[in-house]
Amino acid sequence: MFADLSSASPVAAVLGAAVGLVLGLTGAGGGIFAVPALVFGLGWGVPQAGPVALLAVGASAAVGSAQGLRAGIVRYRAAVLMAGVGVCLAPIGSWTAHRLPERWLVGLFAMAMLIVAGRMYRASRGAAVKAAHGETSVPCESSPPCRMNPSTGRLHWTRRVAGTLGMIGAVSGFASGLLGVGGGFVIVPALRRFTDITVHGVVATSLFVIALISAGTVANAWWHGMHPGEQGWIFVIGAVAGMLLGRALAPRLAASRLQQIFSSLMAAVALGMFVKAFGI
Repeated sequence: MFADLSSASPVAAVLGAAVGLVLGLTGAGGGIFAVPALVFGLGWGVPQAGPVALLAVGASAAVGSAQGLRAGIVRYRAAVLMAGVGVCLAPIGSWTAHRLPERWLVGLFAMAMLIVAGRMYRASRGAAVKAAHGETSVPCESSPPCRMNPSTGRLHWTRRVAGTLGMIGAVSGFASGLLGVGGGFVIVPALRRFTDITVHGVVATSLFVIALISAGTVANAWWHGMHPGEQGWIFVIGAVAGMLLGRALAPRLAASRLQQIFSSLMAAVALGMFVKAFGI
């Protein structure tokens, strides 16, 4: 059971709302902020923070993906495949996390954050350039995994498509178990690179995968005795509220500018985690 610090309840709510807001706006990045928020904001250790972070991210992603399902922009067959593979790999990530020294686990998490920050910043710059030239779609490679069936508006399934999506799910699932993140930082850039799904479809599909993978990973952690405690549940509720706000604001805000701000903040948090882990 985690420590009960009732005086920190408002802090937990605000931190959770911030995580949900980022996830709702971008479809990625919220999960990568959740563990640092619990570590720095509430003083938890990374092994403790991971399952609660996944619970918050998964719950908020489920709320966000429900909107995408109603709008018909979630590629649910692709999402189920990625999530199915991811759930199988997540326990291996969790097993690894509990056998790594705390310092190295924090260092790995910080490295992941720096990679995500760099990719998000580059993607935001590219999106800004395309918007300035009036381009609304993201060009894709000519390989089959990038192709949508124009007659159905869905992915044209081949073995290569299935293999690519399965690999994306495997990496995101292992990262979920190892670092306590939803996997959106893997899913979103991978779908943007290997498919021609629209940006809104990528975000909605990513949220659906995150919800499914998180559910499986959290169920495994719960079976092994994980209990969020009062602060954990407040953090989860805040994340769901932030998700609702983020999904409402997303169509009204410039995504490229938001991604630049979030990536800069993410890089700063990652550097702070390096300092915490190695005293540099």
